[in-house]
Amino acid sequence: MDVEQQQGTWTQLSLLEWREGSVRPGASGEGGTGSAACEEWQASTALNRERALTSDLMGRVCERGNLNRAYKRVKANKGVPGIDGMTVEELYGWLREYKEELIASLLEGSYEPQPVLGVEIDKPGGGKRQLGIPTVVDRLVQQAILQVLEGIVDPTFSEASYGFRRGRNAHQAVRQAAEYVAEGREVVVDIDLEKFFDRVNHDMLMARLARRVSDKRLLRIVRRFLEAGMMCNGVCIERYEGTPQGGPLSPLLANLLLDDLDKELEGRGHCFCRYADDCNIYVRTRAAGERVMASVSRFLEKKLRLRVNGEKSAVAHVEERQFLGYRILRGGRLGIGPRSLERVKRRIREITRRNRGVSLERMIEELNSYLTGWVTYFRYAACRTHLRRLDEWIRRKLRCVRLKQRKRAKAIADLLQSLGVPGWSAWLLALSGKGWWRKSGTPQANQAMNVAWFREQGLVSLAERYTVLQR
Repeated sequence: MDVEQQQGTWTQLSLLEWREGSVRPGASGEGGTGSAACEEWQASTALNRERALTSDLMGRVCERGNLNRAYKRVKANKGVPGIDGMTVEELYGWLREYKEELIASLLEGSYEPQPVLGVEIDKPGGGKRQLGIPTVVDRLVQQAILQVLEGIVDPTFSEASYGFRRGRNAHQAVRQAAEYVAEGREVVVDIDLEKFFDRVNHDMLMARLARRVSDKRLLRIVRRFLEAGMMCNGVCIERYEGTPQGGPLSPLLANLLLDDLDKELEGRGHCFCRYADDCNIYVRTRAAGERVMASVSRFLEKKLRLRVNGEKSAVAHVEERQFLGYRILRGGRLGIGPRSLERVKRRIREITRRNRGVSLERMIEELNSYLTGWVTYFRYAACRTHLRRLDEWIRRKLRCVRLKQRKRAKAIADLLQSLGVPGWSAWLLALSGKGWWRKSGTPQANQAMNVAWFREQGLVSLAERYTVLQR
């Protein structure tokens, strides 16, 4: 579409709005005259102009460069096969044979996604989370669509939205929340949406996408992705709501729907941070928090047809809640949330289970892989004391594993003596009737397997890693 055609389209849109009764710049009406009506008209006109430029997005989706980037992203993400069993490694060979047919079906608007594979995983806080794993080809198509839509839709999102957006992350959300608390807003309205990804209304979501996109082929295919069935235990279940987690498009569509909540909160002048379906609003008093909770719950249920989880949502002092794993303290200082500490301990117990039948070296490798990422995420928290205690507890867990692996008294005594424990003291522990956990806390075990010994084994120290990250 050349410049003259675009200008003509914009003019027709503007005339159409006037005929339908929209307020023109400078016109007066029942709501009064002047800037408010003018700004509303200008915003509506600008939106329609942008929408007029999105009538051939499917052509951009099918461009060679865009499809190549999508393929590289899908390959890098790896992931398990969908219902057809095709792996990421097999995708290249499939594309060499069927690429032209795929592009033709997308341009014609006839592409039909396959059902997603239903998989349940454990949630960190308990319960199950339903995932929907698309086939590898469907993931490729979703990724190609995402790369085009992201540049159109993402810039219109709120600055208070941090989840699943390029250049934004959880740390930015936590630091912004800490700034609100430092300003004196120490009461948080913590809103958790009940099974959000399973209850997204398809009609409302598509209506919001259609505000920004006019290419009917793309809209039709996105709708088909939303309505694709879910294969669970060999039975294909039809879906009339929800955007299952597991596909590249789901996070963007979720942000698109919840952008209405962001704009509503901005219009009310609230200080808030949202990461996916986790939204925290910061106010100064509990009474104000209760009013906000009631009004926002009504908005979500009536306008977006979403339900607030009453058990997980609350109005409380910020120190009583946690946001994205962090605990925000008075003055805006950051700490580690209690549930985050419980979760890391649970994972450490799983890795260091004494009856796993794996070597100590393998356990240390797994601990290093997990704990390095964990402490890196919590590097902004004031948690040095917690980390030192965790280090001591981890070392004791590993001492317990090492002693149990030796099993017999002579083997235990030999191990301790080889690590510098006097013979009489080593045999005193080896012949003891104490349990393995009690033995691991004895002076002999601490002397033999001290901090230096664990450093030689390659175990990462959380406190030392934290100190390095602070520098």
